[in-house]
Amino acid sequence: MQVALFITCFNDTLFPQVGMATVRLIERLGHTVQFRSAQTCCGQMHVNTGYQREAVPLVRRFVQIFHDAEVVVAPSASCIGLIRDYYGHIAALADDTALAREIAILQPRVLELTEFLTRMGVTDVGAYFPHRVTYHPTCHSLRVLRLGDAPLRLLHAVRGIEVVALPDAEQCCGFGGTFAVKNADTSMAMLGDKLRAVRDTRAEVVVAADTSCLMQIGGALQRQRAGVRTMHLAEVLAHTEDRQ
Repeated sequence: MQVALFITCFNDTLFPQVGMATVRLIERLGHTVQFRSAQTCCGQMHVNTGYQREAVPLVRRFVQIFHDAEVVVAPSASCIGLIRDYYGHIAALADDTALAREIAILQPRVLELTEFLTRMGVTDVGAYFPHRVTYHPTCHSLRVLRLGDAPLRLLHAVRGIEVVALPDAEQCCGFGGTFAVKNADTSMAMLGDKLRAVRDTRAEVVVAADTSCLMQIGGALQRQRAGVRTMHLAEVLAHTEDRQ
C-alpha cells in the first residue's frame, strides 16, 4: 500500500524523530511511504484559539494535497481528530459545499498511526523494547478518535516490554494546546495529578500517541529530575533488537 505521510507542524518542528520512526515502522511492514512536501499545518492551532474561519485556507490546502491519496497516516491523534471531527464544520462555516463533499470523501482515508496498523490486522510489528513502560491515552485519542485499546494492543505485542497500567489514565494531562497558556494554574494542577500517577508506576518510559502531551509531561518530569523519559508510541514500535 502507498501511504501518504502527514507530519504535523508540532512533530516537524519539535519532534522530528517521531516522523522518522513512523517512516521506519511503516516501511518495515512492507508499505511505501510518500511524503508530499507542500503540506502545512492542519489548522488545529487556529481552531483551538477560536479562529475557525482563518483555518479555512489550511483545510482547503490539506484537501488539495491529499485528495487522491490511497491512505493518509499521521502519528498524531489530535490532528487526525481535528481533520475527521471538525473539517466538515469548517467547510460549513465557509459555505463551501464542494469543499464539504471533498472532505467527506477524504476523511475515511485519514488515519492515526495505531488506527492504520490495527485496521490492517497488525498488532505485532516486530518491535523489541526491554523497558518498563506506562501509556497515557491522550484526550483526542480517547474522546475524539475513540482508539480504545488499539495502542495498548500494539504495546503489549512488543517483545521484552513491561507495560504497567497508569492510575487514572483517562485524566487529562492539562496541555490542551492554548489551554495550558490561557489557564496555566488549572493546567499545572492537572499536570501535577498526572505526574504523581506516572511516578507511582515506577515506569522508565511514558508513552503516548501525541507529542504535545508528551512535551507537557516530559518537561515537568525533567524539571523534577524524575528519571522518567517520554517517547511517542511510534518510536517504541520502530525499535527492533538490532537498534538497541
